[in-house]
Amino acid sequence: MLSDNPSIYQREQESTNFIAAIPTTFDATVALDGKVGDFVSIARKKGRTWYAGAMTNWNARDLTVDLSFLGDGKYKAVIFEDGLNAGKDATDYTTKTITVTAKDKLTIKMASGGGWAARFDRE
Repeated sequence: MLSDNPSIYQREQESTNFIAAIPTTFDATVALDGKVGDFVSIARKKGRTWYAGAMTNWNARDLTVDLSFLGDGKYKAVIFEDGLNAGKDATDYTTKTITVTAKDKLTIKMASGGGWAARFDRE
């Protein structure tokens, strides 16, 4: 569900495409890390694709995401993360595409009230 005015989403088409492609049902769910009231990170699988996300309370934080849930093979990771000014402007984000394996760990920086999302497609 996209909960804002459609014209807002049209301004950020890459974000809209990313969000709209996330399935509504999953085959598996893995709780990665978290503390009630502070932060959470979770991964969900649909078919051969994994989706992961994290969010924090009003405390900015760094978090290490262990990718061992991925299993064998290489994955193309499309990542959306808080931009440099996300603590002051919640619409500030960056995106990148990298190749990862289950042996990798990603360090993510979340702004106050921020988050992180990734899609992992098996290559």
